[in-house]
Amino acid sequence: MASKHESTLAADLRRLIGAERVSDDPAALEAHAADRWFASRIPDVVVLASCTEDVSKVMEYASRHGIPVTPRGAGVGYVGGCVPLQGGIVLSVAGMQGIKEIHFEDGVAVVEPGVITGHLQAAVRKQGLFYPPDPASLKECSIGGNLATNAGGPRCLKYGVTRHYVLGLEAVLADGRVLRAGGRTHKNKTGFDLVGLFVGSEGLLGIITEATLRLLPLPPARASLSASFASFPEAAAAVQAVFRAGFLPAALEIADAFTLQAAREHCGTAIVPAGEGHLLLDLDGQPASVRSEARALQLLLKELGALHVKKAIGEEACEKLWDLRRRFSASLKATGLTKLNEDIVVPRGRLVDLAAFAEELRVKTGYPIACFGHAGDGNIHVNIMAAGYKEDAAVREKVGHALDALFTQVLAWGGAITGEHGVGIAKQRWWPQAVSETGRSVHEALKRALDPTGILNPDKFVTISGVR
Repeated sequence: MASKHESTLAADLRRLIGAERVSDDPAALEAHAADRWFASRIPDVVVLASCTEDVSKVMEYASRHGIPVTPRGAGVGYVGGCVPLQGGIVLSVAGMQGIKEIHFEDGVAVVEPGVITGHLQAAVRKQGLFYPPDPASLKECSIGGNLATNAGGPRCLKYGVTRHYVLGLEAVLADGRVLRAGGRTHKNKTGFDLVGLFVGSEGLLGIITEATLRLLPLPPARASLSASFASFPEAAAAVQAVFRAGFLPAALEIADAFTLQAAREHCGTAIVPAGEGHLLLDLDGQPASVRSEARALQLLLKELGALHVKKAIGEEACEKLWDLRRRFSASLKATGLTKLNEDIVVPRGRLVDLAAFAEELRVKTGYPIACFGHAGDGNIHVNIMAAGYKEDAAVREKVGHALDALFTQVLAWGGAITGEHGVGIAKQRWWPQAVSETGRSVHEALKRALDPTGILNPDKFVTISGVR
């Protein structure tokens, strides 16, 4: 792929969209070289877009000159999705933070991609509305990144993932053209589902510059239950019993012994219940029904052998219970081991099998394995905890074999290699195993149709044969 001398590229872009929007300062380049995964690559220049017109002008220029462009939001992804592997331009939409509209009657919000997810949730909540997608990083991740990866979170069980809340979007294509798809109606069957095509496309097909999001009425009441069990398999088995009893919690989270022990060491024993398996359930709805369901679930969990069940009613009390869940990742990092966070998904009925397999893998490899996550939809974060991963090539190779075994088993069960983080760079190795040859060829055809010269987020999991 052709490229231009860095200083010429930066000078051209400054003339195109303004000097304040373009940087080739070493500190800025370094800050836009990586996300939270392990890969890093310094770009030639960073563009800080302020509007759709900026993005369109940059893409039209890049298309004419064959310059790679890597879109970037808040940069808090876990799979290297915004690492500029070919250098070129990092096009950041993090500064596009406008909440253009919140409309109660239509049940929509119109937002720019740099809006922080938690900020949007707070803004719509003030108007009695509810935006359900809730990734764990909601205080720092952006809507644009959520759209790029089809982000999820604990509430997926009842409410679904990001894609289910996108009614319309505006996206800039590789050649600079601006596409508007969908709209603000809650039903729309006019042509192909272009909205669904772009949500989850990881910046390989276009750059989303605006989204019209579906909002729900804010549930007036909430309850949470924290239940500890003697073992992870017992907690996993309890998940199925909850569903058999006819309950549909808004969220149903699980954690294993290693995760809980790490939390005890990092957060203190007062916040972590006894036991080696833990469930956290959330209920929402009308006050009377929430209180009634919470009582019934508390009794059921005790009947299922829970060692301890704690119930909370109301937003403030519930958030205190959820504080433990939100501190799991930090607790695992505090062990000093490198945390290989794999967001695999298994059919929900395989949770007990997954627990057994994780234990087998731990014994075979000698690496601790921490499992926690979204038990309600089978999206469990399986974290291989390895000492010396960054420094020792032999450790990386051994961990790679462990991941081979994990993904092979997950796929054999009919599961998926990623539920919400995306493929990015981290899971490229298993992309051919996870998607059939025909499926991969369809992906390539779509990429070729929308980005024929392969300039958008190049060298990720979909590439175009013969284009470099």
